[in-house]
Amino acid sequence: MKFGFREPNTIYVSASQRARIWTEQWVSEWLYCPNCGNPEVLQFPANLPLADFYCPRCNDQYELKSQKKPFGAMLANGAYSTKMERLKSASNPNLLLLNYDASKAAVTDLCIIPKHFFVPEIVEQRKPLAATARRAGWVGSNILLSRVPQTGRIHLVKNSIAIPQVHVLAQWKQTIFLRGQPAEMRGWLIEVMKCVDMFGDREFEINEIYEFAPMLARRYPDNNNVKPKIRQQLQVLRDSGYLKFVSRGRYRRIQPIIL
Repeated sequence: MKFGFREPNTIYVSASQRARIWTEQWVSEWLYCPNCGNPEVLQFPANLPLADFYCPRCNDQYELKSQKKPFGAMLANGAYSTKMERLKSASNPNLLLLNYDASKAAVTDLCIIPKHFFVPEIVEQRKPLAATARRAGWVGSNILLSRVPQTGRIHLVKNSIAIPQVHVLAQWKQTIFLRGQPAEMRGWLIEVMKCVDMFGDREFEINEIYEFAPMLARRYPDNNNVKPKIRQQLQVLRDSGYLKFVSRGRYRRIQPIIL
């Protein structure tokens, strides 16, 4: 994998246009499909809503966001109604977050958030554009990246170093069980996975994770049985091979298995 961009053969001269062409060309040349391992990922025709690339083998789709500075807790996205409708679809795209060094014309980081981490709770509705705006009344969306667990941020490139593909595929496989969960359950599972992140690789007791109950109660104010709901999610995570049941009331997150 080479990180440098090819000089675009184009009449566009603005920095943003050059960066878009650079990053799209780079992804077309070097991205493989983390879902099935296919080495060829193809680019959609321009101006399709949400998706930019797709895998011809498994049909997973990818949306590319690229910028020079690191991504923060929130990412501006497209129309809110379109995004929410797409969440219900099997063709909802995975999200590629690409950072580049403009002075070196090269990729520095590439992270992918699998689509099974996208639930309604992670999409925020923005205020409608003012009546004086060119698209008056248009309602955009924000993706709340801060709500994604660490296991939902899979690095293909980190600090200009390519992560071995076997590690990427193993990390992807570890959370693929989420795709089989009902949409209303995935939100809870992802929130509990975020709580599990706080313990790193060490074992933790159920009473420790109960300390997050007030925060989860604020997330889901209509649920009056937060602790039983936490226990239910821990059981699902255990049965899915994400957590190991060590002993009564004790758990540990399982590291991805490298095949």
